[in-house]
Amino acid sequence: MSTAPRNTALWHPFADMSQVKNNQFCVSKADGVWIYDQEGRRYLDGTASLWYANVGHGRTEIVEAAAAQMRELESYFVFNDFTNPPAEALADRLSQLAPMEGAKIFLTTGGGESIDTAAKLARQYWAQRGQPQRTHILSRGNAYHGTNGMGTSIGGIEANQAGFGQLVPEASRVAHDDAESLREAIDRLGADRVAAFFAEPVMGAGGLYPPEPGYLEAVAKICAEHEILFVADSVICGFGRVGSWFGVERWGLQPDMITFAKGVTSGYLPLGGVVIAERVAEPFWNHPGRPFRHGATYSGHPTVAAAALANIDILEREKLLPRADELERPLRDALRQLADHPAVGEVRGGVGLLGAVELAPDLLAADPGALTRAQLAIRDFGVIVRPLGKALAVSPPLIISESEIELIGKAMWEGLDALA
Repeated sequence: MSTAPRNTALWHPFADMSQVKNNQFCVSKADGVWIYDQEGRRYLDGTASLWYANVGHGRTEIVEAAAAQMRELESYFVFNDFTNPPAEALADRLSQLAPMEGAKIFLTTGGGESIDTAAKLARQYWAQRGQPQRTHILSRGNAYHGTNGMGTSIGGIEANQAGFGQLVPEASRVAHDDAESLREAIDRLGADRVAAFFAEPVMGAGGLYPPEPGYLEAVAKICAEHEILFVADSVICGFGRVGSWFGVERWGLQPDMITFAKGVTSGYLPLGGVVIAERVAEPFWNHPGRPFRHGATYSGHPTVAAAALANIDILEREKLLPRADELERPLRDALRQLADHPAVGEVRGGVGLLGAVELAPDLLAADPGALTRAQLAIRDFGVIVRPLGKALAVSPPLIISESEIELIGKAMWEGLDALA
């Protein structure tokens, strides 16, 4: 294990600092699909860092694009009438790639900000339409929508809400895999009170659950029937992770809004945003005196936008979106072999370059710390995976080879053997 100096002052997100403070795993460099600790040992990055290193590590094109922009204009805000060339170019490009014609792009600095932006905009949209009572936000159990105020409130992972009290009222959840539960909630609340429904195309941090066949199409139809805004949270699923730009195209969806982040820059610099359908933008864009009074200091940051444009160039030039489709089956097959391991209860995947291996219920019941121990054991065999709920998640960079995917399956088997 690679350890940083003890008595660290760095407070790690989601960490039990009583344990982490003396047991840090320090990543010192990275290249391609590999990361290295301070002792020089390399590990296959089976999670693309935190779901985002889609084009892999060490891409000099992105570094050079950011450096060149910094020499020209490192940073400037885009409030009011201010703008800059990279932000304009990025918004135009994202609008052209979006599945909704005439889409507008609101830029943020990450996924959590994007969720808060979409939720506030949904409520403001209905206020501008003369229906200010439409403020209720519906989402799904097991959902993860970041850790900002709105995202915490509409998230469906109970542990992430415990101890904070009520942050944002008028938010509730429905079953994550049953479209009829959405219809029932709308009937119970009254459609005239509901502003929007948020859904991840593939649920990520809640345990990595691909959608049931027909589910996404059904909830989109229900939202349309009740004139409820449908917001796709594609922070994880976008920019090739499930084989398309915004993670919704394979289901033929045209949401009212799409939140994005992570893969838009492959994590090289912090960036997020919301793709907004033309009809949702219309009250703000075509009527004077209706500003959307919301925004982040670093929205439209020119250096970050330049990095995003370079990243999108790589995704297009190297055909990494269809590459994710090609590797979907090899990853699924590598993980499915683990279904025969006695420590495994279920294997999930088959939608894009995402997969999860859930530990057996009896193992988790006997040892609540088994998931963390499994992750560490697999890391000792040279592969990084991520513990989520009851499962170990896998989401490698899109540049990974089939032989490297096989290494993931092999290390996971060996790590689970060592756990036993």
